[in-house]
Amino acid sequence: MNNASGYAAPRWGVHPNSGLLLTAVFLIVLGAAPTALAQTDPGRYNNAPLNQADGQIQLALLEQDERTPRRPRPEPRREPAKESWSFAFDNDALVPSNRDQDYTYGLSLSYTGRDARDAWYSLNPVLGALDGLFGVDGRAPQRVDGHSIEFGLFGFTPEDKAASTPVYNDRPYASLIYLSQSRVRIDPHENVAWHSSLTLGALGLAMVGNGQNAVHKVIGSEHAEGWKHQVSEGGEPTARYTVARQKYLDVSSPNLEVKSTVQASAGYLTEARWSLSFRGGRIADPWWRFNPELASYGDGAARGNGGPARAESYVWGGVAVVARGYNAFLQGQFRDSEVSYDSGDLNHALLEAWLGYTQSFASGWRLSYVLRGHTSEVREGPADRNLMWGGLIIARTF
Repeated sequence: MNNASGYAAPRWGVHPNSGLLLTAVFLIVLGAAPTALAQTDPGRYNNAPLNQADGQIQLALLEQDERTPRRPRPEPRREPAKESWSFAFDNDALVPSNRDQDYTYGLSLSYTGRDARDAWYSLNPVLGALDGLFGVDGRAPQRVDGHSIEFGLFGFTPEDKAASTPVYNDRPYASLIYLSQSRVRIDPHENVAWHSSLTLGALGLAMVGNGQNAVHKVIGSEHAEGWKHQVSEGGEPTARYTVARQKYLDVSSPNLEVKSTVQASAGYLTEARWSLSFRGGRIADPWWRFNPELASYGDGAARGNGGPARAESYVWGGVAVVARGYNAFLQGQFRDSEVSYDSGDLNHALLEAWLGYTQSFASGWRLSYVLRGHTSEVREGPADRNLMWGGLIIARTF
């Protein structure tokens, strides 16, 4: 383990005959160290140099305090350069019914750590400026920082995919290819986590439809003929900025974690939502690291799998109430689209729910399955139906 203070251990002059005495003194001091550190203001370690042994003891205690009851350390941790990566695959075929419509599939890959903050393509400078503008940075003065980057794409289709002409009485074809940056700040005294993310992408590119049809050709499934009529056909830039506040609730216990989340976003999805989520079972990592409640369709599905490699096994789920003002995948954006809906044709109040299971191993691998769904987005017609899809997540922590 690295020296937490960053200072080199001082040299001590030791007489050869005093080895036994020094060993006894060291064992006494080591046994008393946890009590002494627990009774000492942790803030003083920010300024006072530590020798190597003291640094190791302090970090060990902070790790133990973070695991039980999985709450953030009283002072910022050192974010590693490479912390984790994860891959998510969403598909409406991953549910116990024969579905191939609405949110039809999504792919995403994310990684966490300082490299996600410092990469040349990182959106962190822009996200930081937005967080400063809207006062997010000042919400957690004593904070643990984490950063992640996600690359992904996802698409929507109507029920009738054999039609090569526009299907006006169902939801339109729509797609997004995106790059998303996220940050998290923790207030350990209030047990509150502030998450923010910025997503930049393009609507209407052919890649998503071509990918779906390539897979359908291999598995012998129906070819989707109407992608040339998708929203913003030919490509149109889009963006979304999201802020969420999570609260770790006191009803939680070592084997049960409950939190509430208030979230708002502006962009291709403009909405406000409140959710109540849980996970229960064998849990080791801190509560703020696992955040399936922050996912919106494919965006965010692969995020939030950082943290040390520990064996875990738990069930997780939640419900959300959503007030959605604008949805570019149904309403289009600035360009005219052949098939789109007016605001008055949509339901602006939605109920969302999810249920999943995660198994992680001490080697660092983690596998998850989730079943998601929400109420109908369209008021009437063939598109007036509830959405449901499944997701698989493979993650690796270091």
